[in-house]
Amino acid sequence: MASDLEKAISTIGVIGGGQMGSGIAQLAATAGFSVLLHDSDAAALGRAEGIISASLRRLASKGHISQAVPDEAMKRLKFASSIQELRSADLIIEAIVESEAIKKKIFVELDKILKPSAILASNTSSISITRLASATSRSSQVIGMHFMNPPPIMKLIEIVRGADTSDEVFATIKSLSERMGKIVICSQDYPGFIVNRILMPMINEAFYTLYTGVATKEDIDTGMKLGTNHPMGPLELADFIGLDVCLSILRVLHDGLGDVKYSPCPLLVQYVDAGRLGRKRGIGVYSYQKGSSAAKVKARSSL
Repeated sequence: MASDLEKAISTIGVIGGGQMGSGIAQLAATAGFSVLLHDSDAAALGRAEGIISASLRRLASKGHISQAVPDEAMKRLKFASSIQELRSADLIIEAIVESEAIKKKIFVELDKILKPSAILASNTSSISITRLASATSRSSQVIGMHFMNPPPIMKLIEIVRGADTSDEVFATIKSLSERMGKIVICSQDYPGFIVNRILMPMINEAFYTLYTGVATKEDIDTGMKLGTNHPMGPLELADFIGLDVCLSILRVLHDGLGDVKYSPCPLLVQYVDAGRLGRKRGIGVYSYQKGSSAAKVKARSSL
């Protein structure tokens, strides 16, 4: 049975019009919530609207959702260029750049304008929920909701409790996540949580394997796909996630856990310094320019 707090959640605000934010907004709207998608960049919001609409229609054409869902979901979705427009939200899900300082700044702003009962959730894949909560006056109402990419497709969600997250807020977010069709796993507030604590060292080791000349990038990825039945090789996956995101998470792991095994591979650092961030930039470990073989790689799973 839904709790009173869960019943009170009818409007969800999503911060960030990028790949993760637009995916989360689509998912929430499809699940029947009114959604306010915020990004300070009006162009980003315009792109998000087009991406969400196309994604919904593609899912309907494949029979994954009914033909009526795209129009219904788009009617529930509003776009907001001003953060002040989120005042009415019952739950905020932040999905911006993986930077503790930037996330805290947003949380401070939201804490001032939201109703006292509103819950603040972060889609962070590695940053301490306890530290994010410390920037607010509602630490018991702050929680981690780590969606996998792309959110409308991937079944998993990783819920992270901060030191002060209340039992009621935890239960509410767990139930709400299941309402969105997700399978929930729960992590304590340790650097990298569950998924990235395990995944990022593998990706880092793949970079070291390439860096030291053990094998080509193609053989590294083929070895992991066919040898361990992974749908994507670790280097392909890093490109899909974003090499800058991988580097940021590894630095959080290294700083938070102090183990040299989390030290980022120099080749990964070099690629990020060069702006080779992966699929979103058209080049990372592989080139995704038109006509390149890697451009044909279809991403099927990630963070």
